[in-house]
Amino acid sequence: MTYDSVIVDSHVVLPNEIIDRNIIIDDGKIVGFTNDVPSCDNKINGNGLVSIPGVIDTHVHYGVYSPIDEAARTESHAAAIGGVTTMMRMLRLGKSYSQNLTQHLQASSDNHHIDYAIHASIFNAVHIKEMEYCIENGITSFKLYMNLGGEVGHVYMDMNPGENKLQEERVEVNSEIIQQVVQKAASLGCPVLVHAEDYEECGCGIKKAKEKNLDGLSAWSQSRSSESEVKSIRIISKFARDSNCILYFVHIGSARALEQISEERKNGTKIFVETCPQYLTLSYEKQEGYLAKVMPPIRSQNDVSSVWNAINQNQIDTIGTDHVANQLKLKLDGDSVWDALAGFPGIGTLLPLLLSEGVNKDRITISQLVNLTSVNAAKIFGMYPQKGTFDANTDADITMIDLKKEQKVTNELFGGFSDYLVYEGWKLKGWPVKTLVRGEIISEDFEVIGKKGHGKLVPRTNN
Repeated sequence: MTYDSVIVDSHVVLPNEIIDRNIIIDDGKIVGFTNDVPSCDNKINGNGLVSIPGVIDTHVHYGVYSPIDEAARTESHAAAIGGVTTMMRMLRLGKSYSQNLTQHLQASSDNHHIDYAIHASIFNAVHIKEMEYCIENGITSFKLYMNLGGEVGHVYMDMNPGENKLQEERVEVNSEIIQQVVQKAASLGCPVLVHAEDYEECGCGIKKAKEKNLDGLSAWSQSRSSESEVKSIRIISKFARDSNCILYFVHIGSARALEQISEERKNGTKIFVETCPQYLTLSYEKQEGYLAKVMPPIRSQNDVSSVWNAINQNQIDTIGTDHVANQLKLKLDGDSVWDALAGFPGIGTLLPLLLSEGVNKDRITISQLVNLTSVNAAKIFGMYPQKGTFDANTDADITMIDLKKEQKVTNELFGGFSDYLVYEGWKLKGWPVKTLVRGEIISEDFEVIGKKGHGKLVPRTNN
């Protein structure tokens, strides 16, 4: 028999061991491992490389500042170069899902280089009624923005395909909506993703900081204190326990938030936790300017240490980027941190940062990295065992990395929509050099060679 491809001579990371075997791929699936080189159409050289299950970025914003047809192409391009094989979009629609979702799904299908999945953001009562409709269309997780309401209820929704116009809206994600979403999600067997910041405390903190003429990332962090995270975590955890709902706290980056989550878990709340590379690498004490403005804010160096510690104590399940595909002209539209846009691009640097600052500095093992960037996400969001594993007959999503490769970060490397990176100029050690999605090489040596449209919506199951 002649197989489609065989990856030869790489080190293969399995759940409990690293083996030196060749990986057989056929019809987009993993066939198995061998010491031989069976007949194949394509022999892929893995000499000196490490093969891991394809990286899943659990938290990506695209289609907000450019139409989704364009954004699906540019951001999946950046993702592929960064070794990501599945990206999970935070879909934000101000209008009805039943009237607008289909065109977004079609535009994504036509333009994605890599596979993708979707979390549906719920902002109002209409959206709550449409949660079943989302499930029928393959969306089995829902997002709540507890940071949006009152004086800080402004949000940009996703653009419609082909319409390059910002969709600015105000929303009020109040306690009633939060409780209803948690109850509905629990009844449907779906996890709820939570942006845990209390909008009333944030609005008050920002007002006080402006009155004192404070500026900079330290002022931004102070205005949106970690205590506002604690308050939100406490409130929604109570709702979740009452209805037996699974919570997934996104972008957790403060010691206080981690402490409160630990308490809620002890109380019996079912909780998964995501952090982001920025909370492992950046602090307001060391960052100048406004590029690293994000919600929740980057915190202190002590908080950075706390997040690394939490990873090694198995308190953190996944690492997503909270990637926002925006540009400098919007990001720095003003003269203070209050005018700057929150969020920045990061999907391409997710894996290189974790390899350089994590694996190569002995903060985490390569097996931990695989769990944090692939296995756990696939299990939490109903993509396992199709994704996140090298078991036989699963998708041949494979990220091949060179742990010794040193490369300076530049925005031009990734080819995304954004024209800047927070990590511009950082010299990182450890880079992905080949990205395979369902057996096809999509990216090799910082060049996308796969065709757009190869990426597909990942089938998912709910609990």
